[in-house]
Amino acid sequence: MPHLIVRGIQAEQMATISEPLAVELAALCQCGTDNFTIECLHTTGVFGGKIVESFPFIEVAWFERGQEVRDQFAQIVTKHVLSLGIPEVEMAFVAYQKESYYANGEHF
Repeated sequence: MPHLIVRGIQAEQMATISEPLAVELAALCQCGTDNFTIECLHTTGVFGGKIVESFPFIEVAWFERGQEVRDQFAQIVTKHVLSLGIPEVEMAFVAYQKESYYANGEHF
């Protein structure tokens, strides 16, 4: 169920790494690859009165799995993104609380 929300990286680029990325993350998180959602948002950066490229940033929304898994998750995602020739990427994790997450009107 981890959701990766991607800014500043083209969807076409993410598509090329999405399968091996999901396989590696699924092994780490001990779940199926179908548990992952990767969405690329169209963003427009602005700075100094001009339109600029958006900085590569990935937000990971998930149920907390601990520091060790979080560190490994970040390393896996970074490795795949850098393989695209992108020189730098930043990432932040947002932890869902089970009692605050609903599927079809029922909380987990």
